[in-house]
Amino acid sequence: MIEEIRIFGVYMPAGLLWAALAMILTFFARDWVHRLPLHWLIWQPALIELAIFVLLWWGIASLADAYLRPGVIS
Repeated sequence: MIEEIRIFGVYMPAGLLWAALAMILTFFARDWVHRLPLHWLIWQPALIELAIFVLLWWGIASLADAYLRPGVIS
């Protein structure tokens, strides 16, 4: 079943909210990754950023499934 979250009376897919949160965290993590000395050895920095986004999205969704009950967020 697709989970939905009600925000101000508008139902949205939960994955959209988790993706937005992962994108914000990726934005802040990007600066941290660029400061690492290993950043200069990476062939495609955009692939690393994509991997960070996917891992954060997966982690947030897993935590939400484990700790949030359906209908808690409204």
